[in-house]
Amino acid sequence: MIQKLSICILFSLIFIQNITAKVYHISTEQEFKVIESVLLAGDEVIIKSGNYSNWALTISAKGTSAKPILISAEKAGMVVFSGGVAKSIFEISGEHIFIRGISFKNCILSKNATLIELKATKYCKVSGCSFSGNKVSAQFTPLVVISGKGSGNSINHSSFISNIDNQDVQVKITKDAYPKFTVIENNLFKDKNKVSWPNGNGGECIQVGQDPVLLGNQRPETLVQKNRFIHCNAENEVISNKSSGNKYLNNYFEDNDGELVMRGGHDCTIAHNTFKGGTGGIRVNGTGHQIINNKLDGIQTAIRLMYGMAKGKDEIGFYIAASDCIIKSNMITNATTGILIGDSKDADWTGKFDTKRYPSSVMQNIAPFDNDIRANNFKNVKNEVVKM
Repeated sequence: MIQKLSICILFSLIFIQNITAKVYHISTEQEFKVIESVLLAGDEVIIKSGNYSNWALTISAKGTSAKPILISAEKAGMVVFSGGVAKSIFEISGEHIFIRGISFKNCILSKNATLIELKATKYCKVSGCSFSGNKVSAQFTPLVVISGKGSGNSINHSSFISNIDNQDVQVKITKDAYPKFTVIENNLFKDKNKVSWPNGNGGECIQVGQDPVLLGNQRPETLVQKNRFIHCNAENEVISNKSSGNKYLNNYFEDNDGELVMRGGHDCTIAHNTFKGGTGGIRVNGTGHQIINNKLDGIQTAIRLMYGMAKGKDEIGFYIAASDCIIKSNMITNATTGILIGDSKDADWTGKFDTKRYPSSVMQNIAPFDNDIRANNFKNVKNEVVKM
């Protein structure tokens, strides 16, 4: 009898918890601000279909793994934000908050503005959203940024198409804080034209870290997997890795004017990616990377191991020579050079960076060393392995 009563009480509590979850239908920024302070785990905010602009929302509510807080389009793709953006449209600082099915189209971002920022969040997601034709006013501005001392956040099943002069997704790393275990997966990055900035930088699809010289040893352990990059020509780095311990797995690259670049950092894994056509494959600086089981077809130089101004994980250098990396079991076809050991030999960087901020030699004169290159497969490659 007592056991039956306990079971009845348990089910009653579950029922009460379920009925307390609320669904809010909103169509104005003010309506959202009214309910933001009362959002509880399991609640859902549905934004009615329509075109919107000039919203700036901050959300600090906390859901749970079993009962996240959902912020959803009434119908996926039918809630569209556009126009000028002076502050983040969605600035999230809570836990277990999911943003779903919202479109951002032809927005013009002012300096320091983003479309979505996950700021010291835990287990928050941006899923099924689209970002197209958006333009930034200041160089190095991302559309979506994950920042602060957060953990376990995800950007997934979203599209980034024909955005202008921007970074698409940025994992922000500072001396004081950075997010751990971010997952960026199953997204489409497409049709990104060359940036208009004079130095040609600031157009990465994904950037994990911003200061490879002084902060490259930070270990955010970001996972970037199962994304597609097609006609992404904004700058030389389609993906820019500038930190340590990250993984790039099972991504697809087609006809991009740029590379997957280990610009800085150490101990990253680049495995099971596919590259078809375009101007570049994988470029490597740093120590301890594993480059395994990738397929590269129709690229002039498939894998490049770079000279540096310093070596190892402790020396400061504007570039770190590639060392102690494992490059094995990659399939390289239809290339002029399969693996180039020692690109940018004796490149002179005089006047190109601040040597007070970065106390580094200006000459790239330290060759790659102690790399384990084996069991790679080559087909129709003029020069399989070249050492400079």
